[in-house]
Amino acid sequence: MPPAHRSTLDLAARLGVHADRCNVVGTRELSPSLREIVLHGDPRLVGEPGRDVMVRVRDGERATRRRYSVRWADASTHRFGLWVSVAHEGPGSTWAREAVEGQHVDVVGPRGKIGLAAGAPWHLFVGDLTALAAAYRLAESIETPGRAIFVLEIPDDADAVTAAFDPGLGVTGIFVDRRDRSASDPTGLVSALTAVELPPGDGHAYVFAEAGVARALRAALAARGLPEAAISHKSYWRAGRHNADNGEPERD
Repeated sequence: MPPAHRSTLDLAARLGVHADRCNVVGTRELSPSLREIVLHGDPRLVGEPGRDVMVRVRDGERATRRRYSVRWADASTHRFGLWVSVAHEGPGSTWAREAVEGQHVDVVGPRGKIGLAAGAPWHLFVGDLTALAAAYRLAESIETPGRAIFVLEIPDDADAVTAAFDPGLGVTGIFVDRRDRSASDPTGLVSALTAVELPPGDGHAYVFAEAGVARALRAALAARGLPEAAISHKSYWRAGRHNADNGEPERD
């Protein structure tokens, strides 16, 4: 297999992270809107729970990059899984829909700054379908006894993909049906977040969503008494705009 593209190696060197040309070794449909891509490559790409990787994909005649949170990793087999939303049109979703075993793709990582808040007695994960990978992997790293609360909006009932956790972990899961609302409408998630009961103690919240929705959710969390330091947030995408070539949403 040829090495990673020179632009990939140069990017990793500038960022101080790792690069590899990974093999696609498995795919599966998780739901109508979610597909898992399993890659084989350098285990150093993955990082700790909450981190993501940059994947080099085609956008017509040109190359671009998209960022995906790592859902799971097995260092012993050098494999890791990405859960990619295919409920929209774009170069990343096209790659995920068309990926088959035997293909290869350039990957740079680990990227991101969000990690599990050590010592928090409870952890609240809020977001849309794109949040599932990061939320579930972070929750799997919570030491027991502990508590994980999920408030996740899905476009279809069949997208309510769940995960198995340590029996000692207290888990509350709420899936919000988007119904006929726009993916950039925060109404459903804000309503559910306002209604959910939060345990006592100084917990931590993690927000992964569309940029405008993420702002509304942060405001709703602040209204419930969570200080800014207790809210980790990442805008995965911005309504009406393709992400930039670095995989991040375009800025205003």
